[in-house]
Parts: sequence; C-alpha cells; structure tokens
Amino acid sequence: MTTRGSKVERHSVSEQPYEMKYEARKTGTTTDKVKAAKKSIGSNQRNAVEKKLDK
Repeated sequence: MTTRGSKVERHSVSEQPYEMKYEARKTGTTTDKVKAAKKSIGSNQRNAVEKKLDK
C-alpha cells in the first residue's frame, strides 16, 4: 500500500499558491507576508515560518 505525500512535505511551506493561501489563512495574514517571512528566515520550514509570522 502506498501513501500520498511524505512527512517532509507536511513540515514545509512550498511556493505553490494553495500552500501559500493555506498558511496565510491559518496564521491570519496575507500571502505576501508569508512569502516575506520565508525569504527573511531563509527557510521554508512550517514551524519557523509560523513563528516568524506570530511576531
């Protein structure tokens, strides 16, 4: 039996529009702020992005 996706994908925020919209909706910000947070921390790890957006 195969599984869809991998655990690695669940821990990161990709550049795909639906991922950006999901993260923006989840944190109550805009997709532009999510992109800026990813760029400023230099990582796409979901925990790091959410921590940056909470500040």
